[in-house]
Amino acid sequence: MENKFETLPESRQGQLMAFDRLLTIMDDLREKCPWDRKQTMETLRHLTIEETYELSDAILENDLPEVKKELGDLLLHMVFYAKIGSEPSEGKEYTFDIADVLHGICEKLIHRHPHIYGDVKAEDEQAVKQNWERLKLKEGNRSVLSGVPASLPALVKAMRVQEKARGAGFDWDEKAQVWHKVEEELQEFKEHYDIDTGEAIDKQEAEAEFGDLLFSLVNYARFVDINPETALERTNKKFIRRFQFMEEASKADDKVLHQMTLEEMDEYWNQAKAAGI
Repeated sequence: MENKFETLPESRQGQLMAFDRLLTIMDDLREKCPWDRKQTMETLRHLTIEETYELSDAILENDLPEVKKELGDLLLHMVFYAKIGSEPSEGKEYTFDIADVLHGICEKLIHRHPHIYGDVKAEDEQAVKQNWERLKLKEGNRSVLSGVPASLPALVKAMRVQEKARGAGFDWDEKAQVWHKVEEELQEFKEHYDIDTGEAIDKQEAEAEFGDLLFSLVNYARFVDINPETALERTNKKFIRRFQFMEEASKADDKVLHQMTLEEMDEYWNQAKAAGI
């Protein structure tokens, strides 16, 4: 009987061999390493979140060697979870291994792409998204928003629920309408916050209106093809670089940052901007 893998291109055979090597190492570690033996899905969870953020940082920095490294770390975690899932234990009624995981995602991708593997037509990205959401509802989802994780950071969650709602046809027609909404929400926030005194007229209402304002800004960002999470994180990184420049430059001038006036600090800030930092 012909071995299917022997007929594959050498590059694919190499990929499969590399994956097999990782699975073999994972088997060894789970059996022989005290730390690896001790881990559970719960103990790995926070480490996986950390690795995901490290990958995100590498992507934003366009550091491809670091992206490769972080992808490896995340792939190790996926294999680790599958290894734990395959181990029978007392009180555990269900087990799965890495093959179950891979077959599961393959079947889902085939089912969710009928325009590739079936006879459904999808002429553009929006049609693909709408088909995707309709299929998820047929699979038993009670709402198009049920697939949005409750623990997502608020900014990311706002973007995802808006994308999901758009997939169901609930969205603005023109970006000008969305910007009008931004201005409307800004005005409503001002009505609950005294700009001159800096005090909230009604703290609870001001917070609610500020949330509406942020939500509408996220919505507008989506309409002009800007990822608000990426945009804000780039600004965070830029602020950190410039602030650290201020700290180092003022120290070189024998000055203490917290003893300087805002005008003096602003000079260093402008130096950072002029230097392209």
